[in-house]
Amino acid sequence: MTRIALCQIPVSADPKTNLERVRDALGRAASRGATLAVFPEATLTRFGKGIAESAEPLDGPFVTAVADAARAHEIAVVLGTFEPADGDRAEGSRVYNTAIALDRRGRLRAAYRKIHLFDSFGARESDLVAPGGTPVVVELEGLRLGLITCYDVRFPELARALVDQGADTFAVIAAWGSGPMKEEHWATLVRARAIENTTWTIAVGQAPDPDARDGFGVGRSMLVDPLGVVRADLGPHGAVQVVEIDPAETERVRATLPCLSHRRPDIYRSLPNAEVGRS
Repeated sequence: MTRIALCQIPVSADPKTNLERVRDALGRAASRGATLAVFPEATLTRFGKGIAESAEPLDGPFVTAVADAARAHEIAVVLGTFEPADGDRAEGSRVYNTAIALDRRGRLRAAYRKIHLFDSFGARESDLVAPGGTPVVVELEGLRLGLITCYDVRFPELARALVDQGADTFAVIAAWGSGPMKEEHWATLVRARAIENTTWTIAVGQAPDPDARDGFGVGRSMLVDPLGVVRADLGPHGAVQVVEIDPAETERVRATLPCLSHRRPDIYRSLPNAEVGRS
């Protein structure tokens, strides 16, 4: 069994405030026996026009302080931050929306730059964020975690690419926006990625910030098992909840439902684009 803390914290525009929330959550998680803590997307600072000023390199003060806390509590961490997008030629200064993975000694094991940017529902993340281009799988605490950030969860091809790279668990971090049907989309998509890949899915979003009026953060952090059963749902409020993943459950489910081995890439990868959509 792997004990994981779902750290559903509110995120403010002030990195110092957020760092204290991270430290507090890590202390609570470690005291309850967790060996891995997962935090939301954009834990460094609340998403908005000020992210370029707050963005730091991955050896900057925020990540360094989180690494120190991870080492002090002997707990691995997945967390969202922003880093400068060096060489970005778009108008203005853009950043990467980056998920980092630290081991229990505070060492940076992986960094995933969000691939799919949220240019939907009237928002334009690409005005502020440069896209990444590489799916990332990282091994932490006996799990091979495929990293997924917020809007990425709407793209099943990314989750499948992570499984093909050996992921046995998804870590989905988010600052999910509120709005009509949005919360239903979140819950449905997280379960869908778990079901279609018969894969444990850890999904952690921001708790609503009472001082913000931008609609980011609906909570609803979840742990979903490989059959799509929601094992934990944190609701809308800030919380740190420790849950357990049994890797052997994945093997049992895949023996019963071996859909990954039933794929037919010999057929659908060879279809020309012109055939798509024809009846």
